[in-house]
Amino acid sequence: MKRILLTLVLLVTLPGTLLAVDMPLTDIRGNKVNLNSFQGQWVVVNYWATWCPPCIVEMPELQAFHDDHAGKGALVLGINTELIGKQQLAEFLEDYFITYPVFTSKPIQQSELGLIPGLPTTFLVAPSGEVVARQVGPVTREMIEQFIQNWQAE
Repeated sequence: MKRILLTLVLLVTLPGTLLAVDMPLTDIRGNKVNLNSFQGQWVVVNYWATWCPPCIVEMPELQAFHDDHAGKGALVLGINTELIGKQQLAEFLEDYFITYPVFTSKPIQQSELGLIPGLPTTFLVAPSGEVVARQVGPVTREMIEQFIQNWQAE
């Protein structure tokens, strides 16, 4: 019960409905995709930077969640929000064994998903395309799984 309450406190459920439609994403190779192309599955959208220690701390948790759930109805998308060379970013991802999709963005304080008051900021997008939660600060695989489980039980 304590875990559930902690998860609910840490993952702030967003009021109202915000559809994640037509949010353009560009990966480190220049490939473009829209967030709505992932509709039909849970999408963890994580805004981060290489200079952010809490971002680096949570990366293994995000990778573990992605490894456990990709192809099974949920995945992680990382969005790097700093001015960094593509080669430098690719090397960073390789050094930290990150294999979930990573996209690039200029430094921003708001996206189509909502406010990004600090890094890391993580949004949880339901299979319907609705943004159902936002966490400012690190997340764990267990937090994400518990929130999805609770959301599906409602």
